[in-house]
Amino acid sequence: MISVIACTNRPNSNSLKVAQYYINLLQEKGIACTLIDLNALPEAYLFSALYHNQGKDLVFNSIKEKIAQSEKFVFVVPEYNGSFPGVLKAFIDGLDYPISFKNKKCALLGISSGVMGGSLALSHLTDILNYLGMHVLALKPRITRIEKTFINGEITDTVVKDLIEIQVKDLLAF
Repeated sequence: MISVIACTNRPNSNSLKVAQYYINLLQEKGIACTLIDLNALPEAYLFSALYHNQGKDLVFNSIKEKIAQSEKFVFVVPEYNGSFPGVLKAFIDGLDYPISFKNKKCALLGISSGVMGGSLALSHLTDILNYLGMHVLALKPRITRIEKTFINGEITDTVVKDLIEIQVKDLLAF
């Protein structure tokens, strides 16, 4: 099972739309996958599911179960203030350490409104995932100028589209 994670809690985000795009690519290849949308986290997640409340939030517990059942992941990572969204870090902090990600594999896909495509965000997240024992695929495509290169559910930049296709192939072989 592959979990595709839309790494923001912003409603109707580009991350969610790109995550859906990625799920479609996996499903076309007959791969079982599931979406984890961080916008679906409980509203008071930081207070209802972490620390002394760990294990008490049923919504978060169901998301943790999806994580436990997955061997591979795709993180669709938007760039927020030169890194990734804080909700993603809080989400990771709420998972069971070290078993949630240890010795599992993932691919990262960066998106941004600017020209860097979330390069710093991908670098920061790679460091964290490596610390947690996760194996991160080297190919990390980036969708730059998301508002101009992802239109009506399709990637208009053929180079980026090809890189994502290669990433899918590499992830399946990883």
